[in-house]
Amino acid sequence: MSDQNLAVILPSKGSRLEVIHRPTPTQGPDDLLIEVKATALNPIDCYQRDVGFPPIPAYSAVRDSDTGGTIISTGSSVSSDTPKSGTRVSAFAPCFYMQGAPDYGALQARVLVPAVNAAPIPQGMSFTKASILPAAVTTVWYGWHTIGLPCDTAYIAADKKGMVVWGGASSISSAAIQIAKLTGFTVYATASVKHHEYLKSLGASKVFDYKSKNVVASIVKAAKEYGVTTSTGFDGAGQWKECLEVLKELKGEGTVKLVSAIPLKEDAPKMEGMEVKFVSAPADDKARTEVFTSSSMSGCRRKESLCRVRRSRWLREAWRMQTKALDELKRGVG
Repeated sequence: MSDQNLAVILPSKGSRLEVIHRPTPTQGPDDLLIEVKATALNPIDCYQRDVGFPPIPAYSAVRDSDTGGTIISTGSSVSSDTPKSGTRVSAFAPCFYMQGAPDYGALQARVLVPAVNAAPIPQGMSFTKASILPAAVTTVWYGWHTIGLPCDTAYIAADKKGMVVWGGASSISSAAIQIAKLTGFTVYATASVKHHEYLKSLGASKVFDYKSKNVVASIVKAAKEYGVTTSTGFDGAGQWKECLEVLKELKGEGTVKLVSAIPLKEDAPKMEGMEVKFVSAPADDKARTEVFTSSSMSGCRRKESLCRVRRSRWLREAWRMQTKALDELKRGVG
């Protein structure tokens, strides 16, 4: 294997990306060395480039977490059920948690990934589709963890449990719709009219125009007509006030629990019987790994694989376009 490893680096905070050759990462005992076949971009990548979030103590950094590729080799301490060399996997490269450490960023030809952060790709799933699962799916499951929704939640239709997803056309929210559907919720989503049929194809039972002045009343009416109790919500658009109005009317005897993918401002509500929290991963490495391994790669482990949730780029075909792609993502591609 060549020691030369093609990589897209961030030389300094806010700088333009550069393409270089750097040494192939040295594998640790708990790592997989993966040959990257496809990567996908996330809004957090813009923050990492522009403001160094989370703080990057030393540059140059290699960014990006979402990848699909083939395992080249496995570490000496990985468990016996770890995918073997040659296995096609979807993987989450932990550059965010490793503060930009170059060996753990996905924008390179070969990347290190903790063995627990990878799952085999089902037959028929392309590397491109596999690369768009990890961050979006992980964020949703971390959101469920934040509000105390167990990873093994499994309702049936007769339970009539509802979930509101606001801003359903975003990357994370479209994953939230699918995961909520797979766990048995009746999903009520909002989005622009042009996205309604798409969100229904992902599993939303009803989709509403968030621009409508009657959107809250319309959701409440639809849920009550079917006798659905809805006390849980996922806000992907920063419109927690509207979400709470819906949930307050539909919660039944339960406590309202709303998780936001958008950082909460100081005026976020603190009301009895209502919990509104910003999605966050467990601070403890062990707890974070447990949530990840039990749930976050469900799109690869279930037969009902998750659909496309955002645009992706082939590394070898588009590595020179990374700056342009990030700028496009920053403007919004939903």
